[in-house]
Amino acid sequence: MLDVVLLSRIQFALNISFHILFPTITIALCWFLLYFKVRFDLSGHPVWMRIYRFWVKVFALTFALGVVSGITMSFQFGTNWPGYMETVGNIAGPLLGYEVMTAFFLEATFLGIMLFGMHRVPQWLHTLSTLMVAVGTTLSAFWILALNSWMQTPDGFVMQDGVAHATDWWAVIFNPSFPYRFFHTLLASGLTASFFIMGISAYRIYRGDAKLAPKIALRTAVIAALMLTPTQILVGDLHGLNTFKHQPQKVAAMEGIWDTEKGADMLLFAIPDEAQRTNHFEIAIPKLASLILTHDPDGEVKGLNEFIGAHPPVKPVFFGFRVMVGMGMLMLLTALIGCWLLYVRKTLPKQFLMLAVAMTFSGWIATLAGWYVTEIGRQPWLVSGVLSTADAATQIPAGNVALSLTLYATVYVFLLIAYIKTLFLMARRSVEIEEIQPEERLTQKSLRTAQGASS
Repeated sequence: MLDVVLLSRIQFALNISFHILFPTITIALCWFLLYFKVRFDLSGHPVWMRIYRFWVKVFALTFALGVVSGITMSFQFGTNWPGYMETVGNIAGPLLGYEVMTAFFLEATFLGIMLFGMHRVPQWLHTLSTLMVAVGTTLSAFWILALNSWMQTPDGFVMQDGVAHATDWWAVIFNPSFPYRFFHTLLASGLTASFFIMGISAYRIYRGDAKLAPKIALRTAVIAALMLTPTQILVGDLHGLNTFKHQPQKVAAMEGIWDTEKGADMLLFAIPDEAQRTNHFEIAIPKLASLILTHDPDGEVKGLNEFIGAHPPVKPVFFGFRVMVGMGMLMLLTALIGCWLLYVRKTLPKQFLMLAVAMTFSGWIATLAGWYVTEIGRQPWLVSGVLSTADAATQIPAGNVALSLTLYATVYVFLLIAYIKTLFLMARRSVEIEEIQPEERLTQKSLRTAQGASS
């Protein structure tokens, strides 16, 4: 039987997992839209507007689902986690309020102009509206990640009568892990949107779309992916070093290290056994974990046995980390192959188009795996060192949570299937309905004019 704490955790994980799928696309997709719009303003070439018009529809659909799914998150603070707001509401409340007052209001103000004002306002105002929506989505990520990072590495507060009170809002917002989490998440969104655009564009080409627009969109996405992936690897390494400093038990779970040791090996694969506090079937690279984490092959890494009773569940953190890293390597390989085919072979064979379609939602997999590592890795704390998960949980009957969890899961499965089917339906209609404009035929002249992304 699942107790109310575990059921509440599963329900919140389900809600945040479904919700994060959409912001992780829209945060970066809006910056892609701004790029397409600025290229149209500068060149006047209609292919950029055709790209913009298709992807702004996709943005609108994705943004709507992100807003709707985000509403359910706030309900759970009262229904499933009353102890959270009772203890840290003085900090969490203002940060969530700032997100509404700045990011949401900014998005709401300019979103209508961006979606429906293309032929009703001057072009400069429409471009400005696209910029403001892009800024708004990034601001939203800023405030949400400030709160989440504070829960991981709390700072700038004091506890009075069991309640947290901010003493330094600068330290609260720019807590020790915030810069790393913020840029790591933005880059993850950039990669998610890159492979999202790449996959849908490849699907259109694979289905026989001879127009220039999907080719330019795919080229832009491949180049963006190739630029962002190495950057993400670098920022991810810095983020890991920060986590090693402030949450060593999380890193120990990620690496599957049980005993504190010098010259710790990096496990490529293992099956952690928490009951026996050991690993089975290890495949390791000697001393690499110490080298990465301490920059010394003989550096000391604390093991999980230093944190008995106060470390996270090992298996989900261990395997989640490897899924995230493995997907990142696959994304880098795909981007490298795509650029080689575009600039050396000058062609995109069907095999690559099929690979790109298969990688459409690879960013979702990497993002969810990384999110699980971050959130499960914080256990048993809801706010590290301040509020435990068990102390914040509701006291309502477990059956009530199980019922709402089942309803949420049913609705989310339906919405996710409908969303994906709608995306590919939009792509197919772009292939089957839109006619090729004379000025958009794939000629050398139009390529030189429109393929600015290649430079």
